[in-house]
Amino acid sequence: MNVMPPPNPVDRAPVRAPQPAVTEQRISSRQLLGDAKEVLIEHHGAVYRLRETSLGKLILTK
Repeated sequence: MNVMPPPNPVDRAPVRAPQPAVTEQRISSRQLLGDAKEVLIEHHGAVYRLRETSLGKLILTK
């Protein structure tokens, strides 16, 4: 006769998926642009231009 041991309470604990690390950082466009309408951003050796249009939208170009 095979007798199974009682279940271990730890085995019945809910399993939770690991939470991803927060890597998002929010920066106001005012912090980037200041009073200017455009700013140059260097990224991996390339220079990008971030500018604000007359309608208040942002355009990023290489």
